Amino acid sequence: MAETLSTELSSDIQTRRTFLAGASHTVVGSSILTGFSTIVANEAGSRDANALPRSEMLVLRLYESLSEHQKNKVVKPYDHPLRSRVESSWHIIDERVGDLFDRSQQLLIREIFMSLHSPEFRNKTWDQFVHDNKTSKAKTPDDVFATASIAIFATPNLDKVEFVFTGRHCTRRCDGNAQPGTAFGGPMFYGHAAGGYYEKPEHPGNVYWFQAKQVNELYQKLEADQQKKAVLENSRGEDGTRTVSLRDKGFEGLATYDMSPEQRKELLRVIEALLLPFREEDRMEALRMIEAQITELYLTFYRKEDVGEDGIWDTWQIEGPSMLWYFRGAPHVHCWVHVKEPALA
Repeated sequence: MAETLSTELSSDIQTRRTFLAGASHTVVGSSILTGFSTIVANEAGSRDANALPRSEMLVLRLYESLSEHQKNKVVKPYDHPLRSRVESSWHIIDERVGDLFDRSQQLLIREIFMSLHSPEFRNKTWDQFVHDNKTSKAKTPDDVFATASIAIFATPNLDKVEFVFTGRHCTRRCDGNAQPGTAFGGPMFYGHAAGGYYEKPEHPGNVYWFQAKQVNELYQKLEADQQKKAVLENSRGEDGTRTVSLRDKGFEGLATYDMSPEQRKELLRVIEALLLPFREEDRMEALRMIEAQITELYLTFYRKEDVGEDGIWDTWQIEGPSMLWYFRGAPHVHCWVHVKEPALA
C-alpha cells in the first residue's frame, strides 16, 4: 500500500536533520548558502553565518533541486510585485504543487510550511489548511496539499531569497530576514472557516479564535471610558493587499498612550499570545518591533461585526504607523498582519 505524503514526511524527519547538520558543505550550493547566511548573520550579529534557521535551509534545498523548467515557472525576480502581494484566497502562480513538483520536492515544501509554525500549532495550522482548501476533487490531505502554490523570489546573486506559500486562507513567507525591519518577510494572512462560511458566535473548532478571546479579555480590563473610545461601528473591510497598507495618520479607537503602564503590559502579553502559532524566529522579531512602538498603537473593536450581538467582539484591530493586526471574525475568521520597525514603516 502506497505511503501518504504525511507518512513520508514523518519518516523523512531524521533524514532532514542529518541534511541540516551538514548542508553547509554538502547539498546546498555555496553561492546560495553565502547569500542567505550573510543575511542571517547580519541580523543576528555574532551568530554563526552557517547556522541558518531550519525553514531557510529547507528553502535552499528546494531551490537547489529545481530543474530549469521548474525555475522558469516558480522563480521570480526579488523585486517582482507578486512578492509583496497578500490575499485571503489565492494562488501566487497558476501551477500547483502537485503538478509541478516531484514527491521529494513536495515533502520539502510541506516541511517548509510546517517549520514556519510553532511545534504547538504545526498540526493545527496544517489541519486548518486542509479543511479550508478541500474541494469536490481534492478531499484527502495529500490531494488538498497538491492544490497549493508557491513562488521563490531571488536576486541574481541570491543574496536575497523569499519563499511564499499560498492557498485559501493562507499567505506564509520565509525570507531569512532578506527584508530588514519587516516581520514575517512581509504582509501575512491567515484564516479559518471551521464551522462553514457563517460561523456561530463561539466559533467552535476555529484554530485562531483563541486570539479573539485574548483580546476580549483585555477589553474587559479597560475602564468604562476607555471601552467607549475603543468601540466603533465598522471596520476597514478587506481589499487584498491594500488591506495591510500602513498609514501615519487618521487612527481611531483607544490610543495606547492613554492606557496605563499595566494595561500596556497586558497588551504586550496579548500580542505574545497572538504570535503563538508562528516559529520562534518570527515571534521574537515581531514582538521586538511591536514593543518598540507600544505607545503609538490604537486598539479598536467593531460593533456592527459582532456575531450574535453578544458583546464578545469578533472583529478587532491593533494599528499604528508601523503595524497592523486586523482580525475579522465575521462571518468567519480572516486575519491580516503587517509589522515593521517603527523607523522603517
